[in-house]
Amino acid sequence: MTLAHLVQLLGGVGLFLFAIRLISESLQRLAGDNMRRIIGMLTKTPFLGVLVGAGVTVLIQSSSATTVMTVSFVDAGLMTLKQAIGVIMGANVGTTVTGQLLAIKIKDYAYLFVIVGVLLGFLNKERRLSHMGSGMLGFGLLFIGMQTMEGAMDFLRTRQDIFLMFSHHPLLGLTAGMLLTLLVQSSSATVGLTIALGTQGLLPLEAAIPIVLGDNIGTTITAILASIGTSRAAKQACAAHVLFNVVGVVIFLPLMPLYMGFIQSTAHGIGHQIANAHTLFNVCNTILFLPFVGLFARLINRLIPVREKMEFPGVQFLDPKLIAVTPGIAVEAVKNECIHLGEETLKLMDAVEDVFFNDKAERSEEILRQENHADELQRAISHYSERLFRAGISDEAAKFLHGLVSSAGDLERIGDNGKKLLQLYEYRKARSRDFSSDALQGLHIMYAECRQAVEAAVGSFTQPIENTAELDALVQRVRDMEAEFRTLHIHRIRKNTCDPETGMRFVDVLGTIEQMSYRAKKIIHVNALEL
Repeated sequence: MTLAHLVQLLGGVGLFLFAIRLISESLQRLAGDNMRRIIGMLTKTPFLGVLVGAGVTVLIQSSSATTVMTVSFVDAGLMTLKQAIGVIMGANVGTTVTGQLLAIKIKDYAYLFVIVGVLLGFLNKERRLSHMGSGMLGFGLLFIGMQTMEGAMDFLRTRQDIFLMFSHHPLLGLTAGMLLTLLVQSSSATVGLTIALGTQGLLPLEAAIPIVLGDNIGTTITAILASIGTSRAAKQACAAHVLFNVVGVVIFLPLMPLYMGFIQSTAHGIGHQIANAHTLFNVCNTILFLPFVGLFARLINRLIPVREKMEFPGVQFLDPKLIAVTPGIAVEAVKNECIHLGEETLKLMDAVEDVFFNDKAERSEEILRQENHADELQRAISHYSERLFRAGISDEAAKFLHGLVSSAGDLERIGDNGKKLLQLYEYRKARSRDFSSDALQGLHIMYAECRQAVEAAVGSFTQPIENTAELDALVQRVRDMEAEFRTLHIHRIRKNTCDPETGMRFVDVLGTIEQMSYRAKKIIHVNALEL
């Protein structure tokens, strides 16, 4: 093998990988926010997950990208493990379409795709047509890369003995396919290279099939890398991908003679036979596993149990990988983090109620910790959203995200007001004269109404309230109580039955509770408009 042959081979592989990446990025931009709607389909059955996983992979021409997205979705709380397993199965099936395309003579029209792609991508200012052109350019380059690889390996015609050993030792072929896929990070590239060797007469079918099987194990490395630093739920999705492919290969290896005989009957040319071997393995493996998705998910849960959440967990859903892989889905992660922030805010309000109205001062430290945690979550949401805005999301997604950031700020201010009530409680206890029992009872009723409004605000992230009249009336009741109690307080001051300084703090409490309900009303109205 000369240096020129090596450069040509590496150039062909590089061109092939670049083409897959170009197709993937172009089609993801074309899909845009529709990805969010596609994910919504996955809530029904694993079979739908298989269909969506296959469809997305066919579109973006990369099972690795689909798998990385799936791991990120699980990490962001957008998908359960059971749903993720269905998508991963579908991704394995979808990626075989590339091999089928490479096996037919569509490569004869490769330069036509390049010409049309360049005309659409570079000479058209309309964004959608530009993305479509980039995808077509990538499609043409995919087959040019394939032709380059074939030409580079022509010198091996006299060294067929190198590849014949894979026929006699399937485990060697399995290892070669696995290592090659680990190296190039693309199962499609490995299958393309195997088809190129086969069509050049260098690789018999009995040697090609183990390489294709090894390719299915090697492709899992991308998911493993994607799961580093993620939650245990995401690691479960990665483990499911690895086990699914490894177990499938273990089942098929002993059946190699029968499998090879069947594949030979499916087509005449070896290129088609290799592509069919890749497709049928993944289809059969999916059919085999699909009825047992629930059991498989339970097995993964047993192997990698999800630890219980800590009392004050940190950020749960803001996975940075989502911004790079699919910004549209990252917006959903921000929504989930807002819900998490809302749940923490409700816990804080319950603790404030116990301290302020039930004198459980031992919960004071808990309030301070939760308020600090709410501040951290709000800052994280804000910083993550800034990165999302810079990533270039659609106008619709940007408007939605702006509403989420605004609501996160309102939730954080509700937490600030809870801390202020703690400080006012400590002031009360430091003085000899406290609020009267009637005043405290009225404040407690007002606070309960306020908490109900905040709970409705948190719920509105998942189910926006179309008719806000009832909630508006609830917030108005809080405001009316604030005005009524303020008037009664003025009467007490005039009758000289209230200490003026204590009275000032009472007014502060009224204003603080009213502000909390006002923030809840803002969140409800924003969610009614944006979600």
